[in-house]
Formats: sequence, structure tokens, C-alpha cells
Amino acid sequence: MADHRYLTTREVADLLRIKERKVYELVSANAIPVCRVTGKLLFPREVITAWVDASAEYNGDLQALKDLPPVVAGSHDPLLDWALRESRSGLATVYEGSLAGLEKLAHGKAQAAGLHVFEPENGGWNRVHLARTPGLTSVVLIEWARRQQGLVVATDNPLNIESVADLAGHRIIPRQAAAGSQVLLQHLMEKAGMTGSVALLDTSASNETDIAHAVASGKADAGLAIESVARQFGLGFVPLAQERFDLAIWRRAYFEPPIQNLLAFSRTERFAERAAEMGGYDIGGLGTVQFNGAR
Repeated sequence: MADHRYLTTREVADLLRIKERKVYELVSANAIPVCRVTGKLLFPREVITAWVDASAEYNGDLQALKDLPPVVAGSHDPLLDWALRESRSGLATVYEGSLAGLEKLAHGKAQAAGLHVFEPENGGWNRVHLARTPGLTSVVLIEWARRQQGLVVATDNPLNIESVADLAGHRIIPRQAAAGSQVLLQHLMEKAGMTGSVALLDTSASNETDIAHAVASGKADAGLAIESVARQFGLGFVPLAQERFDLAIWRRAYFEPPIQNLLAFSRTERFAERAAEMGGYDIGGLGTVQFNGAR
């Protein structure tokens, strides 16, 4: 087992000193990081170790957990931003990117964080990064929406940019390093063999709206953002991937009125109509538990 990067269910059971049946129960409950390859369950050793470390019982200031500020941190999502206001949730927002949101969550500076971080090791979203972040002992990962992520380009796409491979020689505006969009862009460039061939502007965009502003004003030729933003500004859009945007929420906060008001509003017809109007959203899985970090 020591030489294997990926563990089987039996090896994970031996590592955790539990019965193999319990491993299957954890997988069924979305409570343990797992990769599914040709019908077989495999567990990345480093991720499982990080998951165990992150699940350590919290022995610090319990009052700090009780006094979580009414803040949603992490990545910006236009539909979420609108729903937080319209549901009268009372939750403020601090958008600094997915990875920065995880840090705020871990340090008790937010009740929830929006995430859309691609994970090349398993082709999934958010779960590995959540498990790797120390201090998140009792956090649940709830699906918010599937979003079309792609290249925002000028109206009618005059430069004929159809893929990442077409970005060479053009001005591309990046996001900050902590943003899920930037993680995805780096992955797509590496996959296309474009690393080092794409000139990124020195100034990064702090959110997806800034991407659209930069393209609309002519300061950039393209940038990675979601379809709804391109639609809002009447810009062209080249779809590249469907991503999953999740909310990582402290379990205690999940049951409190602010988060419950938000989730209740997300089940209304008005919310569904707004998602369809914005475009690029699939809300069919909204509310699905993608990971349960509680012990």
C-alpha cells in the first residue's frame, strides 16, 4: 500500500481502521473524497490524509464558532448575489475568490463561501480543496448551480476566437490567483499546450464583471467568465466547460435563518425564472449535498 498513490476501499479501511462497509457508507453519503474510474472507487492517498487532518475535532474558542459573522465570502456569482438580496437573508458579501473564501471560512470570518475550483486530479470541483483546508471540521458543501464557463469576447467575435488555442497573440485579462476562474484557465492553457504562449495583462480582474468591462472597453481581447456576464454586457461568448458552483457552509450556520431563507427562496418560481433569464445556469441540482465534512 505504501507505494500506491491511489488506494482501494480495502486500503482506505485499513488506513482509517474502520470496516470496508463503512467506507462504502461514507462514499454514498458524499462524506469522503473519492474518484470513480471505470466503475471502480479509488482514493488519492494525499487527499485522504488531508481530509483526515481537516476533520480533527475543534478544540479552540467555541464561542468564535457561535459568533460567525453574517457574511458569504469566496467567489462572486451573479445569481447568488441577486438571491442574497431578494431573499432578505441579511447576509453581506466579501468576494475575493474561491480559495480566499475557504481561508475566511476556516478562520471563522464567514458563514459560507462560494466555490468553483476545478480539480485536475479527479476532474471534479471543490471537494479536494475543501478537504485540504485545515480547520474546516464541520462544513457541508451544497451545490448551488452548474454554470457555463468560457471566453468572453467582443460582440460578434471579430477576432474569431473559438478555443484556448486561439488566444495566442491576443490580450487576455486574468483573474486574481485565488479565483476559481484563474485555476480553470491555467488548467485549460496547460492542456492546450499554451502555457507561456498567452500574454496575460499585468492587471488582473477582481470579479467577472471586471472581465466584461475590460473586453467591452477594448482593454482586453478576451477573458474567462460565465455566460450570464457576457449576456449582460451584450458580448460574445465561447463556451469551454460546465462548472459546478457550490456553497461551503458551516453546519451550524446552515440551520440558521439567513442561510435557510436563502435556500427557501432558491426553490421559488421567481428564482427559477431569474436563472433562466440570466442564461448559462443549470439549477437542477441546487441543494444537493456534494460533501459532508461533519464527524
